[in-house]
Amino acid sequence: MTWSLIARDTDGSVGLIVASKFFACGAIVPQVGAEVAVASQAFCNPIWGTEGRRRLDAGETATDVLADLVGRDEGHAIRQAHMMDRAGGFAAHTGADCVGWAGHLIADTHSVAGNMLSGEDVLEATSEAFTAHAARPFADRLIAAMQAGEAAGGDKRGRQAAGLIIHRGEDHAWLDIRADDHADPLAELARLWDVAQERYVHFAEGLPTRERFSGTPRRDGIDRAIAEAEARRKAAGLPSRSFAVETGL
Repeated sequence: MTWSLIARDTDGSVGLIVASKFFACGAIVPQVGAEVAVASQAFCNPIWGTEGRRRLDAGETATDVLADLVGRDEGHAIRQAHMMDRAGGFAAHTGADCVGWAGHLIADTHSVAGNMLSGEDVLEATSEAFTAHAARPFADRLIAAMQAGEAAGGDKRGRQAAGLIIHRGEDHAWLDIRADDHADPLAELARLWDVAQERYVHFAEGLPTRERFSGTPRRDGIDRAIAEAEARRKAAGLPSRSFAVETGL
């Protein structure tokens, strides 16, 4: 099952996006921290993700952590993982018994790995699209890259779930959205990202951080940003993509 993309944006944000013909892949595959990320997939061992993230957070390199996990796991031949450390270094493992097509690709700013894919073109298309869309917002870029991989064949069994997580230098996520059982999960992620930009991202700008323990404890600026975003959307003639019903409260 599954292919995923790990990347760091120019502002230091860390993102991981995953898609699969497997229920709730966005829950089991990703482990993302303030500066690091791990995707554990194929015949998934979630400890690779939780232990891997903890050790990467502590400053170990991706190469050392992954080599240790592979060496200790009797099931390494059916596991796949890739990860990014605090220095921006990447490492990847595709077990010899992962179901084909399976493999990984490491570039300067990102890594892609997948199994049960239609072919190597899926990873190449994902990577090329991520690089080509460098001017777009990070979330847009990640989604567009995966959609390019899907257009190249994606998971050869079909589509079911997808997930996207972005951290902006904090242990808590800035964005964490999932489509767990959907006919077109990447399109659903794109819709959810559009909905997030209506209100959620403006609220998230005021979330507390290590440096600002109280964050933005007043609504004024947040409400103003939400109103301005709504005015721009309406001026452009764009309807809300949210399924929520306004109560007026």
